Amino acid sequence: MHYISTRGGGDPLRFCDTVLTGLARDGGLFVPQSVPDVRDRLDAWARLSYVDLAAAIIGLYADDLPAETVRRLVDRSYAVFRHPAVTPVVAVGPVHVLELFHGPTLAFKDFGARFMAGIMKHFKKDSGNTLNILVATSGDTGSAVAYGFYGVEGINVYLLYPKNKVSLIQEKQLTTLGGNITALEVDGTFDDCQQIVKSAFGDAELNSRMNLSSANSINIARLIPQSFYYFNAYRQLADKSLPVVVSVPSGNLGNITAGLIAKKMGLPVYKFIAALNRNDVFAEYLRTSVFVPRKSVRTLSNAMDVGNPSNLERIIKLYKDAGKINDDVSSWRCTDEETLSGISGLYEKYNYIIDPHGAVGYNALKHYAEINKESRFNGIIVETAHPGKFKSDVEKTIGREIKIPDRLSACLNKEKKAVGLDNKFESLKQFLLK
Repeated sequence: MHYISTRGGGDPLRFCDTVLTGLARDGGLFVPQSVPDVRDRLDAWARLSYVDLAAAIIGLYADDLPAETVRRLVDRSYAVFRHPAVTPVVAVGPVHVLELFHGPTLAFKDFGARFMAGIMKHFKKDSGNTLNILVATSGDTGSAVAYGFYGVEGINVYLLYPKNKVSLIQEKQLTTLGGNITALEVDGTFDDCQQIVKSAFGDAELNSRMNLSSANSINIARLIPQSFYYFNAYRQLADKSLPVVVSVPSGNLGNITAGLIAKKMGLPVYKFIAALNRNDVFAEYLRTSVFVPRKSVRTLSNAMDVGNPSNLERIIKLYKDAGKINDDVSSWRCTDEETLSGISGLYEKYNYIIDPHGAVGYNALKHYAEINKESRFNGIIVETAHPGKFKSDVEKTIGREIKIPDRLSACLNKEKKAVGLDNKFESLKQFLLK
């Protein structure tokens, strides 16, 4: 398997080189040169454990690694998850909720971050050079990467997050580890953080003096593992004769891109819904085929506050024809008021507590059913984070206290350690070079 840039520059790379490069030298993102067709394997895969399923999928994309190495890396990545199914599908009234919060930091970013940390550690062991990983985060990516790489010798991680735009618990997870994890509090938005990181990869002086890589969904090793749980969700459905519609809370579009890769591999999903908050540039693109990025605005579903989603490049490259994306993807925009209504509605009707991002997904799925008059389909809401990570907003909405898991509350009394930066690339560059 080889990987190419979305912008067409450079030679195709094997998986190992792609992971360590992070962002393509022409500024594009790496995509598989071809997507494997696995339709004839789905029945056999239905009987596998999650780890074996994950190893089977990643083995197709990392065929330059020995199978036993892939299996070992996957096993170590997911041994710490706290549910037998790893990503359980829970029936909530007429819909299903795919719970992706049973990992160490209680968010879906754990799936990609832990595998990526393991594989970078594996690659790093044969090199005497320090690897410096840059990460832009709107909340959950940073904590997942921080916990995945914490204490890994020879790897330093720099987390750029927008000041005052993540939840208290998210910030505590980001900023309290220390050691080889450095939190950089940027006076700006997530889009500013992401642009700073991209500028770093394009800066010749910085790259000549530091060995840089990325742990955002920019990196293909973060993205491919996010396809695992779509396959795992499908095989947990009781009635597979019904069409499958998956509603994905979407910001930087990494999660839905992984789902679309799974669909192109042959996973029988009828439609993906890009569930958006007020930052709805992707919806505009689907309507007009013209991408116009804009400054992001703050919402209750902060991990989706992205005005310039980088993974749109990957989606366009995968489909080649922008108009064909609409065959597989629809979208819907949700306000903060509707988000709160979704949280309260699910709790009052079905006694299920969902986080703000999942609530956006729930509202989008309801809207899809109403517009398309679909009464018989398997609707799946991707629940991206534990509601305890947004304790204050959720508790005010449902009128009761929610218990925070011990592994989440453990960081609340720790000291914040963060370095303040403005939103200019030069500030990051000077900090790193010092």
